[in-house]
Amino acid sequence: MDETVTVKKKWTDGFRFWSDREDLLGPLFLFPAVVYIIALVGIPFIIAMAYSVTDVTAGNTSLDFVGLQNFQAILKTDQFTQSLRNTIMFTVVSQIIIIVLANILALILSTDFRGKWFARFLIMLPWATPIALGTIGWLWLLDSKFSPIDWVLRYLHLLGESGALLGEQKNLYYLGRLELAKASIIVIYVWRMLPLSAVILMAGLTSIPQDLLDQADVDGAGFWRTFFQIKLPLIFPIMSVALLFSLIFTVGDMAVVYVLTRGGPVYYTQILPTWAYLKGIESGALAEGSATALFLFPVLLAVAIMVLRFSRRTEVT
Repeated sequence: MDETVTVKKKWTDGFRFWSDREDLLGPLFLFPAVVYIIALVGIPFIIAMAYSVTDVTAGNTSLDFVGLQNFQAILKTDQFTQSLRNTIMFTVVSQIIIIVLANILALILSTDFRGKWFARFLIMLPWATPIALGTIGWLWLLDSKFSPIDWVLRYLHLLGESGALLGEQKNLYYLGRLELAKASIIVIYVWRMLPLSAVILMAGLTSIPQDLLDQADVDGAGFWRTFFQIKLPLIFPIMSVALLFSLIFTVGDMAVVYVLTRGGPVYYTQILPTWAYLKGIESGALAEGSATALFLFPVLLAVAIMVLRFSRRTEVT
């Protein structure tokens, strides 16, 4: 009996010894995440870098080194230039709208009202919905002939009648007209990323000490003064993180454009991720597709460093 107790005590002491070693448990728990990131991101990234400086294609896998010729070739094409312009424009416009609406939503959701949990649930649905599935839903909503949005506009006499505000045509052809197609893509980017940014900002607002807000109220500060002089400076670092997440997700997303327009009309709504896919996978030009996909990496890296450093400098202690 004593030997059994001694063995159990030794085992317990050994377990406690190893479980209390942070220098061992930290790397052990981090190891699966590191392996996952290396397998999912690191290895494909290295392969893409190797492909971008070779002449590899789907029909020729010899991997002959060509230096920067692929980058020089894609820079001369109109499709790449248009894709780069669209990527920047879609990202900048959508992020401005997201930040403004996310602040409004965060302010609303941080107050107490009946049905608050249900409102949060509805707002989080776009983020919880798989992006491809959600975009297919939008594809139906923006259909050229059977769009329910057009039906509502016709019912309100805003479309399809002589003298109607939006014209006499029965449909607006959202995905067939260039400006409407671009606007539709931006709207879906905002719909997709707004919930995440709103939740992040709401967490920042709820972390503001109530004593500080009560003091501002006692001093006679109104809503706008409290928001711009107290709340906004305090949540600005958190807002920078939300902006960074939203920006990276938006730049790297290809599902919205690919499902909605596949870059059309012609190639005027093409973005870099979809053009890299069409060029590298569907056309078989693996080298040029890899070069296109890698083009924004240094830009995104610089933006990420700049945003994080700026947010650190603006932290209020």
